[in-house]
Amino acid sequence: MNYDHFLNWNVYQIYPRSFFDSNGDGIGDLNGITAKLEHLKELGINAVWLSPCFKSPNDDNGYDISNYYDIMDEFGTIVDWKKMIEKMHLLGIRLIMDLVPNHTSTAHRFFQASRQGKDNPYSDYYYWFDTPPNDWKAAFGGSAWQYDELRKQYYLHSYAISQPDLNWNNPMVRNEMKKIIDYWVNLGVDGFRIDVIDQISKDFSGNNGFGPHLHDYIREMFGRKETRHLFTVGECGMDDEDEVIKHAHPERRELVTLFQFDHFDKARTSKFAFDKERKYDLNHTREMLIKWQNFTQKEGLLYSIFTDNHDQPRFLSRTLDQSTLRYECATMLATMFYLLKGVPFIYQGQEIGVLNSSYYNLDAYRDIESINYFHDNEMHFSKVELLEMIANGSRDNARRPMPWSKEPNGGFSTAAPWIPVNLDYEQINVENDRKAENSVFNYYQKLLAFRKERLFIEGLFINRTGAKSNCFIYERRLNDERVLVVVNFDKPQVIHLDNAIKKVLISNYSNAVHQSHRLYQSYETAVYKIN
Repeated sequence: MNYDHFLNWNVYQIYPRSFFDSNGDGIGDLNGITAKLEHLKELGINAVWLSPCFKSPNDDNGYDISNYYDIMDEFGTIVDWKKMIEKMHLLGIRLIMDLVPNHTSTAHRFFQASRQGKDNPYSDYYYWFDTPPNDWKAAFGGSAWQYDELRKQYYLHSYAISQPDLNWNNPMVRNEMKKIIDYWVNLGVDGFRIDVIDQISKDFSGNNGFGPHLHDYIREMFGRKETRHLFTVGECGMDDEDEVIKHAHPERRELVTLFQFDHFDKARTSKFAFDKERKYDLNHTREMLIKWQNFTQKEGLLYSIFTDNHDQPRFLSRTLDQSTLRYECATMLATMFYLLKGVPFIYQGQEIGVLNSSYYNLDAYRDIESINYFHDNEMHFSKVELLEMIANGSRDNARRPMPWSKEPNGGFSTAAPWIPVNLDYEQINVENDRKAENSVFNYYQKLLAFRKERLFIEGLFINRTGAKSNCFIYERRLNDERVLVVVNFDKPQVIHLDNAIKKVLISNYSNAVHQSHRLYQSYETAVYKIN
């Protein structure tokens, strides 16, 4: 058993609230997604990861679910959802839904029943204690334990107070989650991205996550015959190789692949610790990519390739030093990542080189993590300092409306959007980029077209960087077919290649030449066919 048949998937993540508004209420919706599917098809996408669209009070933008069987009113109806997936499948696009198994909303009927007391069928659907058993902190600030006046006990919330953790020790909870999965699979869903999957099993004497029954619970969900065919990707912030094998080796029948994050920040600091001058260390990024390419290839695992998602500020903004070289840097990063071996994930706006948008007033933010961070740290930093931290690190950088054109609100909506649009939308938008001589969109199209070839689906990854710094050189090889990818992520430098070049397949500089020893410009990248 292996997962190689997933290697030809090119996945695009849609954040529905911010993708396209079809009915003029300022909020993206399912019909808006349906209206823009040709854009994805033309880009070269054949799978969509749809961030949560389930019914929710929306305290955490849909990751606080009150009904897993229904659609959020602002996004449309189940009829709209069915029309959307029908069109996706007609276009050859699969659908990956975002599953949130660790917690619900406090508005969910399970929690409302559970808090009534200890003598009802839902009493143990959540974790309740007379006193907190540990000093765990919530990811969004403060204690992870909240006292409930009705039940007169504390419940666990690893994230917001309105997101109580489900008690997976209870077999009834696990059965409920299997029913939810099966419901959507029967409606045609092709896979799931599973939110914070590593936290569903708890060890209250240790850290929050990777509890003793984690693998049993995952297999119970996805090792069944009803779900084995699905594409599953788990959000797991781990770098332990043995744990990666346990989660994602085909023979274990748990998950198909994982999202790992150690290629982001070497210091592993808070995303808010960054300032405008500090950038990601791409030498560190390269070393992490080499590590996991070699490891997953050796162990027969599937690697998830990504730079951006709904929880991160724009990777391009954390890399770009010269704003005049936005096209060059965006296409350099695309080449660096998306010709690796694995499954590529592209986040909305990446394909046109969208940047962070630095608002310096708190009213421009909706992200609960950012707002809580501001209020929790008012005693430690000035207002100006906090707003700069949030401007550079907020998740809202990825959640602002997709800029489709230079029309008001970026063509996203005819009404005031639910969150302010990027300040530069008149310059950076889909319409402009597709017309541009140096188009990030067109470059992505070409890269994704390469990924249809067997060489880039099945071919070996071989690191050829050697002792060089500020660059990444790797080969993809299948039998006698060989391609060399060269990426310069610094100022101009001379790079010497050991291979004879037969042909330039793609470059982000128009004057790329057939030379093994030459000067590479800032952010220059080239892909060569070699002997």
